[in-house]
Amino acid sequence: MRPVKFGIPVLVGLAATIFSGIGAAHHSFAMFDDSKEIVLTGVVKEFQWTNPHTFVQLEVKGPDGTVVEWSIEGSSPNGLARIGWKRTSIKAGDQLAVTINPLRSGEHGGNFVQAKFPDGRILTRRAGEAPAAGAPQ
Repeated sequence: MRPVKFGIPVLVGLAATIFSGIGAAHHSFAMFDDSKEIVLTGVVKEFQWTNPHTFVQLEVKGPDGTVVEWSIEGSSPNGLARIGWKRTSIKAGDQLAVTINPLRSGEHGGNFVQAKFPDGRILTRRAGEAPAAGAPQ
């Protein structure tokens, strides 16, 4: 019996088929409700400048005084660096009003839209993006 030989185009096609779902799943933002924006005011616990996405861990004090940690997913460090962000743009201890698209699950997390500092500086997720409509003035 002769062994079956596969050509390189067949192997490349097979690999593309197998891995295409993985790439699409990673870049899905379906878990966020982009029809809603909420503003969280709190103190940065940690800013993670890591691939594939940055994260802001924000401690938000509720009406009853309980502090809840929110995990806010941002763009890639490379994408943010191209619009002027640095790894030090947000630091632990910073007071921020962060606008997010919340998680559909209702858990304490969301997709980063913008951050506003007490001095009025605003960081956005995209170059040239206008400040969020519901952001504090």
